[in-house]
Amino acid sequence: MKLASIAAVACSLQGLNAQDLAPRAYFIGPLRSNAITLAESFFNGSIDYNGVIPISNAKGTYSIPTLSYYHSFGFFGRSANVVASLPYGVGNFRGTVGTEMQVYRSGLLDSVYRISVNLAGGPAMPVEKFVQWKQKKLLGVSLKVIAPTGQYDPTKLINWGTNRWSFKPELGYSQAWGKWVLDAYSGVWLFTENPEFFSRNVTYPGTRSQSQKPIAAFEGHISYGFKPRLWVSLDSNYWFGGKTSLDGVENLLTQQSNSRIGATVSVPISKHQSLKMSYSNGTYIRFGGNYQNLSAGWQYSWLGRPN
Repeated sequence: MKLASIAAVACSLQGLNAQDLAPRAYFIGPLRSNAITLAESFFNGSIDYNGVIPISNAKGTYSIPTLSYYHSFGFFGRSANVVASLPYGVGNFRGTVGTEMQVYRSGLLDSVYRISVNLAGGPAMPVEKFVQWKQKKLLGVSLKVIAPTGQYDPTKLINWGTNRWSFKPELGYSQAWGKWVLDAYSGVWLFTENPEFFSRNVTYPGTRSQSQKPIAAFEGHISYGFKPRLWVSLDSNYWFGGKTSLDGVENLLTQQSNSRIGATVSVPISKHQSLKMSYSNGTYIRFGGNYQNLSAGWQYSWLGRPN
């Protein structure tokens, strides 16, 4: 009964990456830039269960601290960068299946990797040239990969990991007019199959597979920069698709068509350090978790030595 009442958790957390809000994601930096970021994201609200079990009043309050490393480099004369992130989840969840049940869970989420390459407007530059460069129009591409390295037990419905690979190729556009910057991204999430979904237990002694159709994702931001590293932005996104199937049987009720809106502020506190804070909430939710999100992060950046 307890596992059934919190089945929502695994499915809800799998959808968090489709709901990203990341202003200035295609902004370029000087060659050999490095940064370490420590961030904490707090989530509170309803969660979904992908129609696996009839659950009502499924809600969660959980936090996800994340450690990330960023590095920029040149790629055939263009600016490029790579980011690796390791998140950890801690939370309390509750739901009703006849009676209300509650559970606490903590563990590693799947690790996240992203590589981005500028196609136009952002050549690879040493810091001496970069300080004289002014952004106009940027066009870039990226690939985000989520590896199945998180905590996962196929005998349970509640898992922080997804037991599958996820890929998101994306095209990003950024246009600056003085201190104003407009960002627009378009991408699609692609998922491999989870070959062991809630399997090898007393309820389902065999093995069951779960698959999910692609999710198209669109994102937009308008930001204003007061000075370098000090800026605020208004953020929004929209995504649709993602119907899930269990052993090849598709659940039409899991079709997503959702959007979120939020705001972000970045504040420098020293030459090498800055803080970033953001808030977002659901604006239209056809299927999926409708929750509030508050995030805060500290970043330390530095330049590597020339080759």
